[in-house]
Amino acid sequence: MEQQGMEWLFVISVLTIAGLAGWFFAAVHGRKSLKPGQAAPDFKLIDQHGKTHCLEDFKGKWLALYFYPKDDTPGCTRQACAFRDNLEKLKAFDAEVVGVSVDTASSHERFAGKFGLGFPLLADTTAEMAARYCSLLNFGVVKFAKRNTFLIDPLGRIARIYWSARAAHNADEIISDLTYLETKHAYKSMRSF
Repeated sequence: MEQQGMEWLFVISVLTIAGLAGWFFAAVHGRKSLKPGQAAPDFKLIDQHGKTHCLEDFKGKWLALYFYPKDDTPGCTRQACAFRDNLEKLKAFDAEVVGVSVDTASSHERFAGKFGLGFPLLADTTAEMAARYCSLLNFGVVKFAKRNTFLIDPLGRIARIYWSARAAHNADEIISDLTYLETKHAYKSMRSF
């Protein structure tokens, strides 16, 4: 009987290690499949007000597209409030902010209302958008978006990727990179004359 218990423990250990190895491979592989310079994956989802948004809606503007795990949790609240508090600075760059999680539109509505978030929170309830953006943690029955952010340029290309974005500093990183990219773009325009 003890021998059988040891065999089952061995099988469970091997399956656990294989699962972790598969998760690690998927995480590393996923990071390699999206790169700056390539076209951002398209999307079409509703926000907290029931309004549908797609990538085309933001053409001609910068877009800070950030994925976060869960409404009204400490890190996610910190990140959303930092974007809220820096919204005017971002708008000075003609940049929009959009948050995405696998929560429902009604959950987003409560979250946005509670913290005065003046930007769309998209309800990716099927987790398809998070998967396309290599930002999905899939535990079978339970799915969460990874805290990744994508800065998308006015032509719809990925300009910067912030893997495992830092909740408290993500908005500041975006502003810093927009400052650099706008300066670089202006410099390129001046050189072409």
